[in-house]
Amino acid sequence: MEKKIEKKIEKKIEKKIEKKIERKGERGHRASKERGEKRQSLCPVSGKCGGCQYVDMPYKAQLKRKQKQAELLLKEYGRVMPIIGMEEPAHYRNKVHAVFDFQRGKGMVSGIYEQKSHRVVPVDNCLLENQKAGEIIRSVRELAKSFKLKSYDEDSGYGLLRHVLVRVGHSTGEIMVVLVLGSPILPSKKNFVNELCKLHPEITTILVNVNDKKTSMVLGEKEQVIYGKGYIEDELCGRRFKISAKSFYQVNSVQTEALYEKAAEYAQLTGKETVVDAYCGIGTIALAVAGQAGKVIGVELNKDAVRDAVTNAKINQIKNVHFYQNDAGRFLTQMADAGEKVDVVFLDPPRSGSTEEFLDALLCIRPKRVVYISCEPETLARDLKYLTGKSSYRVREITPVDMFPFTGNIEAVCLLSN
Repeated sequence: MEKKIEKKIEKKIEKKIEKKIERKGERGHRASKERGEKRQSLCPVSGKCGGCQYVDMPYKAQLKRKQKQAELLLKEYGRVMPIIGMEEPAHYRNKVHAVFDFQRGKGMVSGIYEQKSHRVVPVDNCLLENQKAGEIIRSVRELAKSFKLKSYDEDSGYGLLRHVLVRVGHSTGEIMVVLVLGSPILPSKKNFVNELCKLHPEITTILVNVNDKKTSMVLGEKEQVIYGKGYIEDELCGRRFKISAKSFYQVNSVQTEALYEKAAEYAQLTGKETVVDAYCGIGTIALAVAGQAGKVIGVELNKDAVRDAVTNAKINQIKNVHFYQNDAGRFLTQMADAGEKVDVVFLDPPRSGSTEEFLDALLCIRPKRVVYISCEPETLARDLKYLTGKSSYRVREITPVDMFPFTGNIEAVCLLSN
């Protein structure tokens, strides 16, 4: 009963905050309405796409709203610092995905699924996405028409071109294009690649990915390199990383550096500590802090990510980092059972947050400091409640980071210690 009352109060407070911020941030829109002008969105498809909830809100107002949301959810656990925003918040996504479709009266189109559906909304320009990636997707679409390639039909299973994925190295400028096809054969493959590279000589690699299943997953299991080395490299926090088509790599490189710098600051490393990077992915955090620690252990369940992490350590000639394919909670429990000591644990779990099994393992090994990176403040609040309720750990500081401008998503980094 008490929990229901608390949730009702929280919702009321949140609505008040949203109304207050909207009043302050949208005065210009209100004034134009009073003059009888029709308000036009910055994005012509924002109502259908649903990706940019705050597309027409001034950026300062977006940050104020996100700050209030973070405080509402997290301030009971510790001090919430001012949100870290971007100087240039547009076109930050270095990974761009487009779905292809055939529509009557338009022919082949590329774009994004309408929210809560599989209807394709045609999109040529997106405020969030890397502009060069958008240009390449438009070129693929026009070339597909001239080469008489058919877009894939989800209902019938007929057609070839399903998706195009473009990844851009923010620092290196290297570009990967992934053509996701419904079958393994791309007609006139050599000519298609030549024409695409003539239009965009900055492309460094092109792959064909085969997805012949009726699934909402973008990428299939089979992959073939048809131009270049099959991956790109990028630099982050002074380290170089190999990025393959399926690698997890943060989509906003500028804010990732800001996030990791804050995480490293919270870790208070002196060069002697044993550090564990849980949910380590391709090793970005582990390798970023390796120079400040004695030994770093990265733990990740995905074997492809672990393979990339090992490669990335070799690329950067880092020898004090070791990567293991294992469940992070099980691995920490094994370390505790073996009597091993850990000074700092970084954890960057998925949006669903961590598991009780992992948090219990964390409490078993009892590091001096825990640096929790979260992409969902609600699950962070849940996990902080669990940790602080079951131990002497206390939240020392929380810093929200705006990783995804124009959307409602908030990232945060949090320091816990005894």
